Amino acid sequence: MTQDELKQEVARAAIAYVVDGEIIGVGTGSTANFFIDELALVKHRVKGAVASSEATAARLRAHGIAVFDLNDVDAIAVYVDGADEITPGGAMIKGGGAALTREKIVASVSGKFVCIADGSKLVETMGNFPLPVEVLPMARAAVARQLRALGGEPRLRLKAGSDEVFITDNGGQILDVGGLRITDPAGLEREIDQIVGVIAVGLFARRGADVCLLGTSEGVKTLTF
Repeated sequence: MTQDELKQEVARAAIAYVVDGEIIGVGTGSTANFFIDELALVKHRVKGAVASSEATAARLRAHGIAVFDLNDVDAIAVYVDGADEITPGGAMIKGGGAALTREKIVASVSGKFVCIADGSKLVETMGNFPLPVEVLPMARAAVARQLRALGGEPRLRLKAGSDEVFITDNGGQILDVGGLRITDPAGLEREIDQIVGVIAVGLFARRGADVCLLGTSEGVKTLTF
């Protein structure tokens, strides 16, 4: 099966976690897009969704799914999103799609976090995928120095095929940090969060996944944490 076929399989499997009559959280990225397309087939079952990015909100609306502002929502039963890397313990690197801050916010208020990913994303130790860190533009250089002191190699994210700096939905910039071997995800998440000028780090360890639906050539495997 191709990677897209694996993503579609786990997206379809995630529909089983949709809670009827509730508002659900929806992530950002290629795997989340497959989930949105599957959700559209059962949109009559849900009240609507909270989106983790403007791109996700637009895709939901295009399917006729109501999009709610998180400030107007009391509770989210389940949050469904992909991951760039996930460990057997449920810690993740996220932010390849640049929505890490809003993803982290929506995940933090959700009753259950369902990660959907193809099997290549499961790793024993994270760090092969560069760790995204969203920063305030004026603090970019100062934060980069501290990330280097932690052993990382930060690189400013640019727009694809351009020399123009990528700007997030929040007006921030992203440093993609390579060269890390993340043996203590929660500890590193806490340490980077404390750097002045950091908006959010793409480590989801203190609030990791509750369930991961992993697409493999043998079918969808369910990991629970």
